Amino acid sequence: MKNTTLVIMAAGIGSRFGGGIKQLEPMGPNGEIIMDYSIYDAKEAGFNKVVCIIRKDIEEDFREIIGKRIEKVIDVEYVFQSLDDLPEGFKAPAERKKPWGTGQAVLCCKGVVNEPFAVINADDYYGKEAFKKVHDYLVGEGKSDKKYDMCMAGFILKNTLSENGGVTRGVCVVDENDYLAKVVETGGLCMTEDGKIAHEDNGTDMEITPEQHVSMNMWGFTPDFLDELEVGFKEFLQEIPEGEVKREYLLPSIVDQLIQSGDASVKVLETKDKWFGVTYKEDKESVVLSFKKLIADGVYPENLWG
Repeated sequence: MKNTTLVIMAAGIGSRFGGGIKQLEPMGPNGEIIMDYSIYDAKEAGFNKVVCIIRKDIEEDFREIIGKRIEKVIDVEYVFQSLDDLPEGFKAPAERKKPWGTGQAVLCCKGVVNEPFAVINADDYYGKEAFKKVHDYLVGEGKSDKKYDMCMAGFILKNTLSENGGVTRGVCVVDENDYLAKVVETGGLCMTEDGKIAHEDNGTDMEITPEQHVSMNMWGFTPDFLDELEVGFKEFLQEIPEGEVKREYLLPSIVDQLIQSGDASVKVLETKDKWFGVTYKEDKESVVLSFKKLIADGVYPENLWG
């Protein structure tokens, strides 16, 4: 059986959550957090290793709240994202407070991940279908002649919105063969009373509809993509204007550049599952209720790990 790894990005500060570490908030009946359900679904789909990207300052809490539990059921490794983890010759501006984004986070896995891997956010619930489709794509053979053969779980925008405020999504243009043609990071996405989508200006004239495919940062990559991230991170740092302290090295933008250059193909694997997560603190109650319903419907056992 081909080895595959699930990479979980869990280093986010979660400022919009209103304090605390949102990735570690209990959501299930026995203290399970969203990550528990993602790992359960990934293991069921065939992934046999988990790599958690965290910050050093949450390591103790992370291992106590979830690490010790999942280490009993699947191989687990940890890597650490930090503001100062930079290539030789670069230094973080004194005014910058956050690490450098999802691209830097995944780059932290270089040397640890040497097999096809999926990437997810720690605080998003994706559903079983997406894990199965991404895993099966990663273990398939001969899908593309591009330098980088990637895949992405394509969620339907209306299934990924929060009732408590606007969200940011990678809005996708998908071609007739279900390959990603373009992805545009777009903020402030929410449903209006008349069933249309409102959003912040994303620099394009793209019409955004409730049925649009969006990226939820659930990607499937081969390990050579980590080499590309390493080269690209240096280029990203070189191009940051002096005094700019918020720019991020983001996976959707990196993938889009590779598509436009002709170096990558990204198969969009549509999933009808409904996303939920904790973008805002007010989201927690609805997430807890959603897991209760999934358990009542028999999707998950009440005691997830037995």
